[in-house]
Amino acid sequence: MNQGLKIVVLAKQVPDTRNVGKDAMKEDGTINRAVLPAIFNPEDLNALEQALWLKDAVPGSTVQIVTMGPPRAADIIRESMFRGADGGVLVTDRKFAGADTLATSYTLAAAIRKINPDVIVAGRQAIDGDTAQVGPQVAEKMSIPQVTYCEQILKVEGTELTIKRRLEHGTETVTCSMPMVVTVNGSAPECRPRNARLVMKYKHAKTTTELQDLNEDYYMNLRTERCYLNIPEWGVSNLDVEVQELGLSGSPTKVKKIDNIVFAAKESKRLTASDTDISALMQELISSHTIG
Repeated sequence: MNQGLKIVVLAKQVPDTRNVGKDAMKEDGTINRAVLPAIFNPEDLNALEQALWLKDAVPGSTVQIVTMGPPRAADIIRESMFRGADGGVLVTDRKFAGADTLATSYTLAAAIRKINPDVIVAGRQAIDGDTAQVGPQVAEKMSIPQVTYCEQILKVEGTELTIKRRLEHGTETVTCSMPMVVTVNGSAPECRPRNARLVMKYKHAKTTTELQDLNEDYYMNLRTERCYLNIPEWGVSNLDVEVQELGLSGSPTKVKKIDNIVFAAKESKRLTASDTDISALMQELISSHTIG
């Protein structure tokens, strides 16, 4: 191609489901994100690697992260920049809160239209919902083709991508024309690590909200001198959206009941490597029909 690709990665900051406690859910059925550690959604990291591969394969390409969430979600934009992304946009507004997949994809599609990318890459699903719906819904709302279950983008030819998909009983290779949405499996190559030079370059990248909270002239001056340190924030007023389609009001999914189950060990046994202890354990497991 004569010019580079404009690539958008849809990424999400999610609660670490390895540390779910009794206060993880609110009474209205939404996640209480304030009490859970926040991490980069794992499959979105796989998606970022595919986007960075495209950037390397097509000179002049750029990778922008689009994430929707509270102000602290800017962390994953910085993390992406440390790994090779060129920047990102934080889509944040109180009116976006409580959105299900339908309202989320509606908001993200509006943000993506402003960027007008050639390729949108996203993780197959997020670990806080496991629906795998947002990527395909974005494609439908934008009326562009989609390729799901991507395991690897193999090559770029003109305006087409060749992609290997991971299916239940094997793989298949498909081609698709841009613009398009690609959702990426966790079986895809892991994302490259942070680059030390990029960490030093982008470590002070911040949103306007973060700068206001810091209230320090040093960061304000740095932002003026180095425009690449600006992380834009887009709210309702920045997007062509209908307010009734956002957040809880635009979310037809309603949670009827939540059972919060926290596993706890009731008893434990300490065993040595002696033949007697191992023999006793085997007999106990066989008698309880755990094995055998």
